[in-house]
Amino acid sequence: MAAAAEESGWRRVGFVGAGRMAEAIAQGLIQAGKVEAEHVLASAPSDKNLCRFRAMGCQTTHSNAEVLHSCSLVFFATKPHILPAVLVQVAPAVTAEHILVSVAAGVSLSTLEELLPPTARVLRVSPNLPCIVQEGAMVMARGRHAGSYEAQLLRSLLEACGQCEEVPEAQVDVHTGLSGSGVAFVCAFSEALAEGAIKMGMPSGLAHRIAAQTLLGTAKVLLQKGQHPAQLRTDVCTPGGTTIYGLHALEQGGLRATAMSAVEAATCRARECGPRPSPVVAWVPSVLQALQGGGALAHREHSRVWPVPGP
Repeated sequence: MAAAAEESGWRRVGFVGAGRMAEAIAQGLIQAGKVEAEHVLASAPSDKNLCRFRAMGCQTTHSNAEVLHSCSLVFFATKPHILPAVLVQVAPAVTAEHILVSVAAGVSLSTLEELLPPTARVLRVSPNLPCIVQEGAMVMARGRHAGSYEAQLLRSLLEACGQCEEVPEAQVDVHTGLSGSGVAFVCAFSEALAEGAIKMGMPSGLAHRIAAQTLLGTAKVLLQKGQHPAQLRTDVCTPGGTTIYGLHALEQGGLRATAMSAVEAATCRARECGPRPSPVVAWVPSVLQALQGGGALAHREHSRVWPVPGP
């Protein structure tokens, strides 16, 4: 009976933070029929992003605590440097029924668990923007108190948005560099392909459509046949043909090394995005009061506090 109640409880999904990634996940879940739009509640400080959630038929609020009180499955989709303060703010509202999912780059499970009640069920997810069309590539890692039930539930939901795999936490930031940021890298390559065709006389709109379809078709072949990219590349090449001449030009331009460096740079930046712990552990009532108008928020007497970077 308890399991059935919990299964029905997650049907109300919350988002703390309403940016593009939160919108992409919410839209994917709604379009796949995993949750009704009216059962999604999103919070943000202003209406700038909330209007897009309302356009989908979702509920919105300016209160993070309201999301925790109303939903048992909650995605935290704030900017990484803001997340620690948000977690301290909502910690008193966290109960044993909550499943908490962070999509913030670089914020480790240990940091999440330290700022939440001791037995909070926490998971990390690294999504990417194609979730919005149910073609996302995602990885997830579970915290100490998240078991197979929580992992299977989250995976079953996110698979409605695309491909989702569970990985060791060390690989989550690598995924951010490869796939989260990789969307922009692929767009840059698609744009370059199209501009090459435009230079040779093809109309712009047609060139961009064909470039995008070429990327889509190639990806489907790789996934459906399970081929290594090198094999497919070899299949396309013929001795003395057009493709090998083009590949030679790409090699002269350093395409491989540049792409590898881009993933490395984005991964390193993802690891830097998380908050840096202070060596001093102290109780800071002034911070807690600022977060909720002077209300008593501390769920424990002592808590690590990280400085929020300035603009």
